[in-house]
Amino acid sequence: MKTASKKVINGWAMYDWANSVYNLVITTTFFPIYFLAVTGEHVSFLGMNFVNSALYNYSMAAAYLLVAFASPILSSIADTRGNKKNFLRFFTILGSLSCSALYFFDGDHLLLGVICFILSTIGYCGGLVFYNSYLPEIAAPEDRDRISARGYSLGYVGSVILQLLGFGLVVMGPKLGLGKSQPVQLTFLLVGIWWFGFAQITFARLPKSIATNPQHGGSAFTEGFRELRKVYAQVKQLPVLKRFLRGFFFYSMGVQTVMMAATIFGGKVLKLPDEMLIVTVVIIQIVAIAGAWSMARLSARFGNLRVLIAVVIFWIGICIAGYKMQTAMHFYLLATAVGLVMGGIQSLSRSTYAKLMPETEDTTSFFSYYDVTEKLSIVIGMFSFAYIDDITEDMRNSVLALVVFFVIGLIWIISALRKQKQLA
Repeated sequence: MKTASKKVINGWAMYDWANSVYNLVITTTFFPIYFLAVTGEHVSFLGMNFVNSALYNYSMAAAYLLVAFASPILSSIADTRGNKKNFLRFFTILGSLSCSALYFFDGDHLLLGVICFILSTIGYCGGLVFYNSYLPEIAAPEDRDRISARGYSLGYVGSVILQLLGFGLVVMGPKLGLGKSQPVQLTFLLVGIWWFGFAQITFARLPKSIATNPQHGGSAFTEGFRELRKVYAQVKQLPVLKRFLRGFFFYSMGVQTVMMAATIFGGKVLKLPDEMLIVTVVIIQIVAIAGAWSMARLSARFGNLRVLIAVVIFWIGICIAGYKMQTAMHFYLLATAVGLVMGGIQSLSRSTYAKLMPETEDTTSFFSYYDVTEKLSIVIGMFSFAYIDDITEDMRNSVLALVVFFVIGLIWIISALRKQKQLA
C-alpha cells in the first residue's frame, strides 16, 4: 500500500494535537493538583471513606475499565458498518463537554467532579481505538514509526502551549481579578474547547471508512461479536504479535501509572508547590517530543523490539529511583528521564503493533485488542497503585510495586524478539 497524502496524514496527526491536551494538561497536571487542593486528606464518597489520592486513582481506573469492556464491541461494529469516524466524533463530543463541565467542580460538589472526570476520561480513551486504527489504513509499513511519532509530537507541542496558557492564568489570576480556583477551572474549560475545535480538522480530512461487511444478516451487536471471534482466531496464529501484546500489557501498567500519578506523588509526598509541578510537566512534554522522534530513528536502525527492550529496562531504573528519591531536585531529574522515554515508548508501541498485525480490512477490530490490552493494564496498574497507597498510606510503596509489572513485560518482549528471529 501507499502512504496517504500529506493532507490526510496531517489531518490524522491533528487529532493528537486536539485530544492530547486532556491527558497531559488535565489528567497529568491541573486536575490532580486541583483535586487534592479542594478535597481533604480523607474523603467520603458514596458512603465510603477514601484517601483523596486513592479516590482519584480509583475514578480513573473505573473509566478505563468501562472503555475496556465497551470498545471491542464498538470497534467491531465500526469495522462491519464502516462508521469509525462517527464513533470518534461521539467520544470527542462526550469527552470535550465533560471536560468543560469540570469548570463547575469545587470542594462542595465532589460527585459532580468525579462523574465529569470519569466521563471525560471515557471520551479521551474511548476515541483512541478509532483514531489509532486509521494508522495502518493511511500509512505504508515503512512509514508507520515516523507518522506515529509525528502524531505524538504534535500532541506534546499542543499540550505545552495550553499548559503554558493555564500556568499563565494561575500566575496572573490575582492581577486579572480571578478567584483562587478560577484560573484552574478556566483551564478545564479551555481544554474542552481546544479538544472539540481542533478535532474538526481531523473529521474534515480523514477518509470515510469502508464497511467490511456490506450485507448485514443480524444486529450490530451480533455482527460485533462475530467480528471479534474472527480477529481472535487470527491473533492466536501470530506468535510474535501474541507475545508482544502480553509484554505490552504488563509494561503499560507501569508506564501509564507513572504518567498519571507523578504529579500527585510530587505534590503529596515531596510537598512541591503547584507552580513547580506545572513547570515540571511542561519540561517533561518538551523532552517527550525529542524522545518520540529519537525512538522512531533508533527503531529504524536496531528494530522495534530491541529498542522496546532497552526502554523497558530504563523504566525499571526510573521506578527504583522514584522509590528512593527524597528532594525536589531528584524529582525534576527523574521527571526529565520520564519525558525522554514517555512519548517514545507510546509511539513505538503503537507503530510496532501496526507492523506486526496482518494485512486486513478489520483495522479497528485489530486495534481494539491493542486498546483493550492497554486499558486493562491501566485499570490494574492504577488500582494496584491506589490500593497500596490506601492501605499503607505511603505512595513510595506503590511506585516500587510497578517494578514487578515492568520485569514481566520485559520477559515477554524478549520472548517476542526470540520468536521473531526464529521465524525470520
